[in-house]
Amino acid sequence: MSPLLRSSLFVPVALLLLLTAGSPALRAAAGAPALVDDFSNPAQTAHGAGRLLFTDKDAGSQSSATQRLENGVLLVTGELKPGRGAPAFISIPLLLTPEGKPTDVGAFTGVRLRVKVNQGPLTVQVSTADITNFDYHSAPVAAKRGEWVEVRVPFADLKRAWSEQTALNTKLVTSVNLVSFAMAPVAFAYEVDEIGFY
Repeated sequence: MSPLLRSSLFVPVALLLLLTAGSPALRAAAGAPALVDDFSNPAQTAHGAGRLLFTDKDAGSQSSATQRLENGVLLVTGELKPGRGAPAFISIPLLLTPEGKPTDVGAFTGVRLRVKVNQGPLTVQVSTADITNFDYHSAPVAAKRGEWVEVRVPFADLKRAWSEQTALNTKLVTSVNLVSFAMAPVAFAYEVDEIGFY
C-alpha cells in the first residue's frame, strides 16, 4: 500500500474512533451490557446467573409463585398472601453478574421491559450494593392488562418505599428485580419477553 493511500485511510479511521469514543452506546458496551435477560436459557440469565425466586415466608407471610420459561418468555403466576401485620411479596432477581457483584450502569437512562401483565401488581426494582435494608429503588409497571407492551422506567422515577429518598446509585447496581407486592391477598400473573437498560 502506498504511503499516500495509508495516510488517507488513517485520517477517517482516526476521526471515526475519536467521534465514537465518547458515545454513550460505546461506553455502555465497554461497561454493562444493555441486555439484562432475554429468557432464552431456562437455567441461567443472560449473564450466567442462576434463576432465583424469593418469597415472603421468612417475613411471616405465605405467598407462593411459579416461574417457567416458554419459547424465550418468562411466565410467572402466583398468589400474594400477607401474614398478620406483614406485607406479601414475591421477587425474581435478575443478577447482572453470576456473583452478584456491583455493575456500573450509569451510561443508561433507565430500565426497559417488554411485558404482558395479566393480573395483579408488578413492580420493577433496581438493587444496589449500598442499600442494606432491602428498600431498593422501585416503580410500578404501568401496562394495559393482557397486552404486550414495551415499558420504559427512568432511573429518576424509581423510589424507595419506606426509607429516606436517595438518588439511585447507578455505579453499584447488582440486579434488576421483578416484584409483586401487596398488603391484601391477590393473585398475580405476568409474562416478560425481555428486560434491559436503555
